[in-house]
Amino acid sequence: MNNALQKIVVLGPESTGKSTLCEQLANHYNTLNCPEYARQFLTENGVKYNYTDLLTIAKGQLTLEDDYTEQALLNKKNKLVIDTDMYVMKVWCEYVFDNCHTFILEQINARSYDYYLLCDIDLPWTADEMREYPDNKTRQELFHIYKDLLINQNTPWGIVNGIGDERTNNAIALVDKALP
Repeated sequence: MNNALQKIVVLGPESTGKSTLCEQLANHYNTLNCPEYARQFLTENGVKYNYTDLLTIAKGQLTLEDDYTEQALLNKKNKLVIDTDMYVMKVWCEYVFDNCHTFILEQINARSYDYYLLCDIDLPWTADEMREYPDNKTRQELFHIYKDLLINQNTPWGIVNGIGDERTNNAIALVDKALP
């Protein structure tokens, strides 16, 4: 556990309010929010992607995370909120391509975080040109894949649910309990 900077990762299926929640948590804790690199990549390169692109996205995410970690430490922040990590890249690779880059698996083992928030699928799916899985069955399947990953690792985690302020307050309560 990194005492100088607590890293909180927000993950879950698409359209579960991750990016909004990250912004709200960063505001609440007066800290930085490391955004999801995939959005930037897909905006710049188009929404059609291949297996190799996911490795590029993973490396871009880690570069962003490292940059935001450095900024947070320089600004003497005690928390950093991170939208997406290598678990998300692993799920994306395996779900879409039935394979995962060794680099991503190595990074899962090499990096450490202090808390995970898994966003529940209780929010309605919102259309977006970058989103692929609107059906509830797939959202449930992906949620359970994320949950299984978190159950089988050592970092504390919690499921965040609720709508609007209730969701934000639930996330804050989970973080405050785990990282006093």
